[in-house]
Amino acid sequence: LPERRMLRVAVIGAGAAGLCVARHVLSRPDVFAPPVVFELSGHVGGTWCYEEGAGRSEDGRRIHSSMYRDLRTNLPKEVMMFPDFPFDPHLSSFLPHQEVRNYLEQYCQEHEVGPRIRFNTAVEKVTPAPGGRRGRTAWEVKSSDPSGCQRTDVFDSVFVCSGHYSDPYIPDIPGIANFKGKVLHSHDYRYAEPFSALSVVVLGAKASGLDISIELASVGAQVFLSHGNARLTFPLPSGIQQSPVVTEVDEDGNVCFQDGSVASADVLMFCTGYKFKYPFLDAAQLGLDIQDHLVSPLYLFMMPPAFPSLFFIGICKIICPFPHFNCQVQFALAALGGGVTLPSRSQMEDEVRRQQQDRLDQGVQQRHLLVLDQLQWDYCDALARAANFTPLPPVVRSLYQETWRQRRIHPQNYRRRNYRLVSDSRWEL
Repeated sequence: LPERRMLRVAVIGAGAAGLCVARHVLSRPDVFAPPVVFELSGHVGGTWCYEEGAGRSEDGRRIHSSMYRDLRTNLPKEVMMFPDFPFDPHLSSFLPHQEVRNYLEQYCQEHEVGPRIRFNTAVEKVTPAPGGRRGRTAWEVKSSDPSGCQRTDVFDSVFVCSGHYSDPYIPDIPGIANFKGKVLHSHDYRYAEPFSALSVVVLGAKASGLDISIELASVGAQVFLSHGNARLTFPLPSGIQQSPVVTEVDEDGNVCFQDGSVASADVLMFCTGYKFKYPFLDAAQLGLDIQDHLVSPLYLFMMPPAFPSLFFIGICKIICPFPHFNCQVQFALAALGGGVTLPSRSQMEDEVRRQQQDRLDQGVQQRHLLVLDQLQWDYCDALARAANFTPLPPVVRSLYQETWRQRRIHPQNYRRRNYRLVSDSRWEL
């Protein structure tokens, strides 16, 4: 119809998720106007852009990335890739972060996303506004450039792709003010050499806690790896000692553990994850509760039932990120374009409540409600069925699970393996 205006989409963030949104929006010029991507920094790649410094950059901007110098991916490129955009086959399976950044720059170039990005632009406020179409809300996006010049644009939909690995979560530890050494979060860790020969208590044994502990041990640090999970049974380097949860720092500045043992340490390193933070959103106005570890209610982990033209891409944890984003984005655009009919607001709210209650009843802690892990495959399949796009090939799941298995057996060596995809269902070493 000649009077049918194209839908206007705003994307907040030009990391992997934001680039994925822009790429799919641009592939449907019959429905969508070219997107506007707001990017706080001067480059694409989001968290994959390593910055040598920590804290704040020279221009006063908070350092966004949590990359450390020697980080290599903990998933092989064969399952990390966007399904329609493979990595260079000559690269090894487990990549240094620089290669992932290059990949995202190539993806951006290949799909001509660059001209759609407003770099060095901060989104100050996103607010629902009247005047949307198809019975939906419109969105006012207020942004500012480095000169402080503000502008407001109106969109039919907003995709929040600002990531959730930049605002450190630091749990309360009684007496931490007594600690005489250095306290830092893995967000500000860059390389191991400054910790050589020091005694370091690392809090948390998930991916970064384990990786950083192994790096520290390699330069001769004495590491106390403190965590509340079941004891790790695989071989750890000799410089790493597992310890239970930290209960307090005593008056003398010693670190006390749950089993009564005590360590005199030079460094406390929090590998305790990150908080969700969206300073440009008014949660109450959107009917959302934004906590450190949970944003709720979100239908299908993406949209507030009260405003289903606002999408959060990639806030789930323990997932295969790029393929996951790819599925979420295609579903979201189908919902916007009319290819998927969403339930009513109350039905969406009920479904979220029911799902959360089921998981709480199974013993999942509230702070882990966004952890998908083994649930991610059925979730992605359900999105593909509902929106009628090609589901993820089974080989992604199979190789992902193989990598987890290898990681548990050889935390130091699993990245030496190289894989090749043979078909949609088979991989080989």
